Amino acid sequence: MAVQVVMRITFLLLLTTYELAEAAAPIAKPNCSDSCGDIYIPYPFGKTTECYLNYWFKIVCNETGGSLKAFLPSIGMEVLEIHLTDPYNNYYFWNDPGLIRLNVPIISSNCKSLSSGNIGGVDISGSPFYFSSYRDKFISVGCDNLALMTSIDPMVVVGCKSNCTDKSMIEDIKLKNCLGRKCCITTIPSGIQVLNASFRSIKEENKVSEECKYAFLADDKWLSSEDITYKVQSLEYVPVVLEWTASEFITVDSDELRRRNSEGYPTLYETKYYYCLKGYQGNPYLPTGCQVICSSLGALFLFTITWCLYKIIKKRNQIKLKKKFFKRNGGLLLQQQLSSNDNNVQKTKLFNSKELENATDHFNKNRILGKGGQGTVYKGMLVDGRIVAIKKCNTVDKGNLEQFINEIIILSQINHRNVVKLLGWCLETEVPLLVYEFIPNGTLFQYIHEVNEDFPLLTWDMRLRIATEVAGSLSYLHSAASLPIYHRDIKSSNILLDDKYKAKVADFGTSRSVAIDQTHVTTLVYGTFGYLDPEYFQTSQFTEKSDVYSFGVVLIELLTGEKPVSSTRSQEDRNLSTYFIHSIKENRLFDILDTQVRKDGNKHEVMAIANLAKRCLHLNGKKRPTMTEIVMGLEGVQKVYSDQPNFEEFDYVRNEEMGPWNDIPILSSSSLEIGEPSSSFVLPLLSHFD
Repeated sequence: MAVQVVMRITFLLLLTTYELAEAAAPIAKPNCSDSCGDIYIPYPFGKTTECYLNYWFKIVCNETGGSLKAFLPSIGMEVLEIHLTDPYNNYYFWNDPGLIRLNVPIISSNCKSLSSGNIGGVDISGSPFYFSSYRDKFISVGCDNLALMTSIDPMVVVGCKSNCTDKSMIEDIKLKNCLGRKCCITTIPSGIQVLNASFRSIKEENKVSEECKYAFLADDKWLSSEDITYKVQSLEYVPVVLEWTASEFITVDSDELRRRNSEGYPTLYETKYYYCLKGYQGNPYLPTGCQVICSSLGALFLFTITWCLYKIIKKRNQIKLKKKFFKRNGGLLLQQQLSSNDNNVQKTKLFNSKELENATDHFNKNRILGKGGQGTVYKGMLVDGRIVAIKKCNTVDKGNLEQFINEIIILSQINHRNVVKLLGWCLETEVPLLVYEFIPNGTLFQYIHEVNEDFPLLTWDMRLRIATEVAGSLSYLHSAASLPIYHRDIKSSNILLDDKYKAKVADFGTSRSVAIDQTHVTTLVYGTFGYLDPEYFQTSQFTEKSDVYSFGVVLIELLTGEKPVSSTRSQEDRNLSTYFIHSIKENRLFDILDTQVRKDGNKHEVMAIANLAKRCLHLNGKKRPTMTEIVMGLEGVQKVYSDQPNFEEFDYVRNEEMGPWNDIPILSSSSLEIGEPSSSFVLPLLSHFD
């Protein structure tokens, strides 16, 4: 009890001291103004040449309408707030960026109330600023409206759909309730520096809309705190949050930019952020840096008591923080889910943070195996000598957490030699960690498309065996698992090869379990362009035959050595499935085969596999084979034709009547999965929609 009383007194004094010191803590350079009206201006921002880091951080303070307002002339916007770290963040992250809140103009199209038909759009390329993916939301207002963000990564499209019965209804809107009626809302990817939008009609997706529409980014905190009905046509600006960095700002060329995007790096620069640890105060960007909070009142008492109780307090704080992380990272939900499926769950381990930190040398960058949309994968060694792969989540947001928890639940129910094995997880750290068996030989995508010393050529027999193993694992998921499982993201980059070049299917973050008598799941359209089932794209209903379509694309990758999407092919044939079907129709199948397939492939086997791939790509899902039938077909091909000679001349595969993928309308109304954001989609897609 005495210790608790002393601790409480100590914390009270610490808090009082912190508040007293914080009031006097310098945030600007010496002899530099640190405010404009009620807006604080911390360095690297400043109002005069000697007070800011460089031109990007210059602040102009003008009197407008009887009050002082701050402006950022480098990007031409009014400043509302500047923060060295996120003021709403209760934790200290090593990669916590600085934030600046600005008034950003609304984008509109064909609105008569405005001086021109189309206004808006922001381009801050080359600056140290970019739109915050976790603070900003994309919103669009209008009837019969499909709004798309443009001028972002050409392989990613972000947008949402809204509709209403009466066009006058869009005048009065509560923006926080944009669920598809009158207006819609969705998230944005990270690293965006260009904000622009295009509008189309839902009824005719390829037709440019001629009605008045609005689109804009807005700060999620502003949206959630406001409960006012807006007349959208009267809004010119809305608050938007930009993230910024003032260190290691390195501009890169377009080729390097594309490479870094594909590997999950920040869009335009390497970032390294600074902040003051708890117990310190000041501006880490100033030469004086962070200073220990101290005050003459009770300083000696605080020093003595804090020193004596340091270890106790530190241990308690660590335990408390781990509990908070566990709860925030979905630990309670996971425990509930796993307990409800206890009979079907494979044995996995709950690792502690210290164990995984030691295994990866504190997540040393030299241990990185790869980066992706969900997280970064590190190579590690456990105390028992086992080599493992540890996936570290990129950010703590609802989408990523749901995918991580979903992957744990799905993989805990699977025990198959051709599915990557989940060994355990850790949720008591800042971001969730998943621990997998280590698969040493990279991805199938690398062996097909990046042939070099590290990724040698795949023989025809290896390709056929890998296809059979992947098909077997999908057949197990669809038909033999305790509950049927749809993978939903089958592609060559999600197929790993072990030390004997045997296939291991990975990445179950978007997978779904279904009831035995359930025929489909209705979801927001999400997938990788080139592998995406066109029937699912139209109906938003994902079936086991949607996995079959994606597997068919992997088959033709193995046959042709071509990428699923390629700008080197004609516009009509950019999609590999379309290119494959067109080649069959034109009797050019032999011409598009991979050199290695032509060299050592068995004539009859190749013909049979091409026919099987064609059946998998049928536009009508009901006419595609099941994965069980595909396994039987692949195994039958090897048995029947194993003694046949390799081909010198090729008999072309006869064609069924099948339209190419590009014949399908690019979008259609989608049903939404309960519990997911309404009227939005995030879908890797080509940059051209016409």
